[in-house]
Amino acid sequence: MVWELLDAREEVVVLDRLSTGFEWAVAPEAKLVVGDIADSELVAKVIREHRVDAVIHFAGSVVVPESVSDPLAYYENNTCKTRSLIETVVRTGVQHFIFSSTAAIYGVTGLEPVGEDAPLSPESPYGASKLMSEWMLRDASLAHAFRYTALRYFNVAGADPAGRTGQSTAGATHLIKTAVETALGKRPYINIYGTDYPTPDGTCVRDYIHVADLVAAHRLALNRLRAGGASLTANCGYGVGHSVREVIEAVRRSWGKDFDVRDAARRPGDAAAVVADAALARQELGWVPRHDDLARIVSDALSWEEKLAVKNSVR
Repeated sequence: MVWELLDAREEVVVLDRLSTGFEWAVAPEAKLVVGDIADSELVAKVIREHRVDAVIHFAGSVVVPESVSDPLAYYENNTCKTRSLIETVVRTGVQHFIFSSTAAIYGVTGLEPVGEDAPLSPESPYGASKLMSEWMLRDASLAHAFRYTALRYFNVAGADPAGRTGQSTAGATHLIKTAVETALGKRPYINIYGTDYPTPDGTCVRDYIHVADLVAAHRLALNRLRAGGASLTANCGYGVGHSVREVIEAVRRSWGKDFDVRDAARRPGDAAAVVADAALARQELGWVPRHDDLARIVSDALSWEEKLAVKNSVR
């Protein structure tokens, strides 16, 4: 997102406590402040000093099984701290807010694309923590002078097509990240968690969205808010589902070599299938995906993983 904004000639300040992130990943043209979004004095100081007119809120914990085993940590980090950030934004007069939400708020769905009006019934504390944050944004925007866009991500993957950044956290759990790590020998094998789901091949089905298309949606959402657009909640996905086995096969094809894949038990909190109906984002934001191809997503993820291996060996 930082690179996308800089490419659009925006001035960017990043607030991150670096619990899972890296200082080197922040573009040198952006200002990095190391701190927590719940530190209201620090957040207010950053907003005032840099004359911030919009906040794009990505901070949070994202591992579904971990949220099941430690729910209170997720409600603290995702919900309570988001409440603190919203309060600071209201108090300092920032009028534009973009929130990183999730398809995990929908709960049980089938293979048909899910619209924003589908029942909201998260199956994990992670999903619930994000839904509560959406509710707070809705209610606060009705009471105060700010507008927001909540973008419900489906499964984000890939890397910056220009090779400047990509997913780098150690011990990641996202499928494409773990699959390319296994292909490159960084992991001895990859598990398929659950092979008896009510899907065509028995494995979970997800809608994978390239990170470059996702950040483009954020930039368009920011433009819309600045132009006076009303608050909006919209899905970000392609409307096409791919199973775990299909993703692993795509990585095999792109890498050109086989790797060890093992069947394992289901993980708690995983839904069988979640696929987006993103017509609203296309209509309201003018969003036109440019990288909506699984092979392209996997190729960019592999390219970044190779570059990351070199970067880590140098450090």
